[in-house]
Amino acid sequence: MISFLDLKKINAQYEQELKNAAIRVIDSGWYLMGKELETFEQNYSTFCGTKYSLGVANGLDALRLIFKAYIELGIMKVGDEVIVPANTYIASVLAISDNGLIPVFVEPNRNTYNLDSSKIESVITSRTKAILTVHLYGQNSIDDKMLAICEKHQLKLIEDSAQSHGAVWNGKVMGSIGDAAGHSFYPGKNLGALGDAGAVTTNDETLAKTIEALRNYGSLKKYENIYQGLNSRLDEIQAAFLNVKLNYIEKDISERRRVANYYLDNIKNPEIILPEVLSEEGHVWHLFVIRSKDRVNFQKYMETNGVQTIIHYPIPPHKQKCYKEMNSMYFELTEQIHNEVVSLPISPVLTEAELCKIVNLINSF
Repeated sequence: MISFLDLKKINAQYEQELKNAAIRVIDSGWYLMGKELETFEQNYSTFCGTKYSLGVANGLDALRLIFKAYIELGIMKVGDEVIVPANTYIASVLAISDNGLIPVFVEPNRNTYNLDSSKIESVITSRTKAILTVHLYGQNSIDDKMLAICEKHQLKLIEDSAQSHGAVWNGKVMGSIGDAAGHSFYPGKNLGALGDAGAVTTNDETLAKTIEALRNYGSLKKYENIYQGLNSRLDEIQAAFLNVKLNYIEKDISERRRVANYYLDNIKNPEIILPEVLSEEGHVWHLFVIRSKDRVNFQKYMETNGVQTIIHYPIPPHKQKCYKEMNSMYFELTEQIHNEVVSLPISPVLTEAELCKIVNLINSF
């Protein structure tokens, strides 16, 4: 069976360095808010090209903390609206609603699956305070029109960079273009920890200081609490692992592009809809997502022939039970996408033989 993602094989490439990192943390006797975190924050800031990087517990918390900080700073308030793509993973929406803000859904572009900038202005109201743009599947979602809309309407631009580590637009890395960005280092991400982990990047000193406190019970000095904060800290051992793997992120991106280009060049089945690539440097291929109108049978066929595929994501946020008040909403394109998308295996360790088998199966379906 060709697995969708072989994390054991991926991390085996760095086995000794990861073990050495774990030993270093264990031997230090310091497991939270120490030198490993400080080093990773500096390294990740350099990688993204931002002044500040703050390690947090996970990608969802990264986004939650950004909105929470803006509320603490009086820039947003409960009941304000945040524009978000309708076809995103639910974490993007949870971060908004968890802070008492209102998600306002916008349909994606049919070919890139990212937020369609041409549809944004029609939903802006006096309560709109931000756009949460999601670099879905690893492709940049920002364009000049989106930036112009934010400037015209004085909106904050927040990047959900959970899937886009290292993607570049106009010479800037994702996570450095908007006012702030949330990053996930979930094990399956392009830059994956060996557990939950996340970060916020920003060039805004006031915002960074506020999040620094909020992630640590609302405190910058022990036992003195400025805000009603969270416990959302990136621990030393995950920071140490991420310091190891950050050294190899460019190589891994190159390998993912190798896999993606093989698929793009060789999948010829007219029943399979391939993704659109806006630019080579703008896509880091966290996922390679195709569409099939006969998805159920396609997945069964691939599974029977030894290839695991995954659906990202089967149910859009507005149709989830936890948002029952939104269940009557209808977004035609979003719902079509969620009914047709299938993710093919993609990772830096896929072999040519495996890729050949996958493509031949697809072309024979």
